Amino acid sequence: MSKARIKRLTIAAMLALPVAAIAAPAPARSVKVKTALYEFGYAYPAQAAALPPVKAILERDLAKTRAGLIRESTQDQREAKKSDYPYRPHSSDTTWKVVTNLPGWLSLSSQFYAYSGGAHGNTGFDTLLWDKAAKARRQPIALFTSTAAFASAVKAPFCDGLAAARKAKRGGEVWSNDIPEFVKCIDPVKDATVILGSANGRSFTRIGFLIGPYAAGPYAEGSYEVTIPVTPAILSAVKPQYRGAFAAG
Repeated sequence: MSKARIKRLTIAAMLALPVAAIAAPAPARSVKVKTALYEFGYAYPAQAAALPPVKAILERDLAKTRAGLIRESTQDQREAKKSDYPYRPHSSDTTWKVVTNLPGWLSLSSQFYAYSGGAHGNTGFDTLLWDKAAKARRQPIALFTSTAAFASAVKAPFCDGLAAARKAKRGGEVWSNDIPEFVKCIDPVKDATVILGSANGRSFTRIGFLIGPYAAGPYAEGSYEVTIPVTPAILSAVKPQYRGAFAAG
């Protein structure tokens, strides 16, 4: 049988399949709800929706976050009526994005904003690292021999990156030590959300640190993001079973 005939038969067979049998790409998910009580938003990308276990994790988080917002908003509205003061609708907004989608890993990060009636809302971050081969969620630092080994390997480049980011935000100004928490380096593990990224689409070649308001500077400065390349020192801190997923940046 000729190759041309095989190709025609293959195409004909595909066309004969019912529509439901041809898998459509998983769509991204975006929820927006606005009521007099609260405003809620939650979104995640198609790459996450395409992996059923990841989608299930995010759907559970969506439901939990919205339920918590409704519960707290209802309680605050009730208290406002009792105390005869205006109720300010609460809000919650979470957006997940792809950091990198490697053959064996999907790395996501989220930024969330929450407002509960005060002077201003708060911003925070989260990460979701999915091991495709093991079909399991991993914490980024769990890929390293220990938290201490990771912190030691990233400390110098992280602190240099944070100092540069602070200087850029402050228009080149270098602050004195009058406010040490906004001048000294912070803990790259306790005070930041760690994400794993890639510049080549094959391996993790860089590490990101997402830092919320107040952790590295005053609220007015907003969030910080520091990215460093994977160095030989960082590679040496990776657990042997995960070393193949990393490469020097």
